[in-house]
Amino acid sequence: MLKKTICLLMMFISQASVVKAGTVTDGVWSPSNCGAEPIVPVIKQATVEDYNKSITVINKWQLKANSFTNCLINEANADNALIAKTANEQQSQFRLAVDKIKSNTDAAKTRLDKALDSTK
Repeated sequence: MLKKTICLLMMFISQASVVKAGTVTDGVWSPSNCGAEPIVPVIKQATVEDYNKSITVINKWQLKANSFTNCLINEANADNALIAKTANEQQSQFRLAVDKIKSNTDAAKTRLDKALDSTK
């Protein structure tokens, strides 16, 4: 029962994590839930009024860019943690399988050796 509960919990967690995962396209990772990266504004210098408007736009951009960057970092960290967790779990499963095979092989060898010794 505990094994079923753990498997069910792992499936739920893995499915929930997939929703938050970034994507890799042509070798480039990008976040999935941060929206579009804000476009860097251009400083207009024709007049003082244009310049002042540009500064206002830049200040708004900076807030959006900071928010985007924080989201990107959080999503990247979550993806990295999920990748490491998945790789570690796979490695543990492999080790358990190898240990089980070794145990079964050793037990079979011992049983066959005893059977062979009893026929002598």
